[in-house]
Amino acid sequence: MARIVLGARPKSFTRKVTVELPEGGQGSVSWSFIYRTRTEFGALLDEIFASAGVTPSSQQAEDVKVSLADAFACTRDANADYLMRIADGWDLDAEFSRAAFSDEASRLASSAECR
Repeated sequence: MARIVLGARPKSFTRKVTVELPEGGQGSVSWSFIYRTRTEFGALLDEIFASAGVTPSSQQAEDVKVSLADAFACTRDANADYLMRIADGWDLDAEFSRAAFSDEASRLASSAECR
């Protein structure tokens, strides 16, 4: 197990993402995600939601939760742009690019869904 080092900010971190394949079964891709603090990640989401025109109708917890679901639905078309902002690589033979991701997102519908 890795040792925790306080104050050491990583540039990125790797996670395996599994998607359902149209022909059945699952496929996995290891992604390298850009590290952000909680505050930085929150600011990124605020920017994405604002660009989609998503705002809660009130500050009540129920309305705020609904706006998050609405935000992901409204930003679905911008999913490739979002992934290009949070990741910086993958372990596929294809070049890591917005165009490559968009092509695969069209073919693998579950990879474009927010989960």
